[in-house]
Amino acid sequence: MMDKSQHRAFWLLAGPMIIGNISMALLGLVDTAVIGHLDTAVYLGGVAVGTIIFDFLYWGMGFLRMGTTGIVAQAHGKNDATEVRTILMQSILVGLGIAFIFLLFQKPVFNIGLSFLEGSSEVKHYALVYCQWLIWGMPALMILFSVNGWLLGMQNAMAVLRIGIVVNVINIILDVVFVVYMDMDVRGVALATVISQYSGVLMAFIVINKQLSVQPSGQYGEWSLEKILNIKKLRNFLSLNHDIFIRTICLIFVFAFFTREGAKQGDLVLAANSILLKFYLLMALALDGFNHAAEALVGKAIGQKNKNMFNQAVSLTLKWSFVFGMCFTLFYWLLGEGMINLLTNIEPVREVALLYLPWMVVLPLISVWCFLLDGIFIGATRGPEMRNSMLICTFVFFLPLWYVFQYLGNHGLWLAFTLFIAIRGVTLGIYYYLIERNQGFISI
Repeated sequence: MMDKSQHRAFWLLAGPMIIGNISMALLGLVDTAVIGHLDTAVYLGGVAVGTIIFDFLYWGMGFLRMGTTGIVAQAHGKNDATEVRTILMQSILVGLGIAFIFLLFQKPVFNIGLSFLEGSSEVKHYALVYCQWLIWGMPALMILFSVNGWLLGMQNAMAVLRIGIVVNVINIILDVVFVVYMDMDVRGVALATVISQYSGVLMAFIVINKQLSVQPSGQYGEWSLEKILNIKKLRNFLSLNHDIFIRTICLIFVFAFFTREGAKQGDLVLAANSILLKFYLLMALALDGFNHAAEALVGKAIGQKNKNMFNQAVSLTLKWSFVFGMCFTLFYWLLGEGMINLLTNIEPVREVALLYLPWMVVLPLISVWCFLLDGIFIGATRGPEMRNSMLICTFVFFLPLWYVFQYLGNHGLWLAFTLFIAIRGVTLGIYYYLIERNQGFISI
């Protein structure tokens, strides 16, 4: 039986991450609202298509955050001070290298993305404009991924929250200024994001300096260029992140395919689905707060070889994730229609979104399980299992299920997506059982 102090310690990690993640989701809702109140649905569709392309570029690189958290948490658990610094710099260097490559090859990347995704010529035009402006924030976002992963691995969730709030507040203010007052349409949304990301980088370096300088001399090791550039260490870092990268790309492929198939059904369905996916993102980012707490706690438990700490992390994450899943189900059931009306004043889009709202009522409780298990596997640096699970769910289940249910139209698309989320939880659960039955996550 866990006492109140254990729940309090868990919330010191999960709470700031939930607040920060929800603020990020609210930013997405603000983006949708300012665009959704323009005079045509093509702006909303353009941002939706452009966002999917950048999900491949940006969130596909989210392995930097996830991989860094697990490795740093384990190094922190072992009190390996120099390794903590080394991982941070390796992560930042890898991120900047990736950003440079995408900046160099942005034109063919955008052309490939737009050729894959469906939409009218107007939608694709505004999607390209959005992408051409947003790409310049990629170096900043790569650094933020690395820094946030490092801070979370160090169990400093409050610092991650402070950076996130600064980025999102600046972004929201600039959204309104650029789009509402300066009539910059999708360009304004993109420019607001870029400026806020570089503002976040400035604050991130201040936070890192403070984190290291307040410690007693030598407690956090030293910067070692030899270790940072050590080929073996870099190879190990990239090996874990390679698996998480494949897992993340598969997940984003599902969202891209979902957007593409929705767009085939017209701009109204594309716009309506983009609004409902923002609802899903709000729920996902909130549950991710518990996921992030699990990553840090599980990683530290494995570093210390503390089985009791590991079991407590799993139990606490499960309990609170389920409670929040219930809350989101009730929230969308009672207030979903009002949220749709708030996000757009285009009546046909409202009507279509309302038709498919029930899927958002059931998804939170189905999603709880895969978010919980993601956090455990990331903290345990179990990349291969996450990769294999996602490959199975994407290509063995999601794509065939869509072709089976496509006669149902957009309802069939939502059904295939919902089953994909459910099967993710099942496959990861099977891997969890097999690992615990054999050597266990912590072998003592």
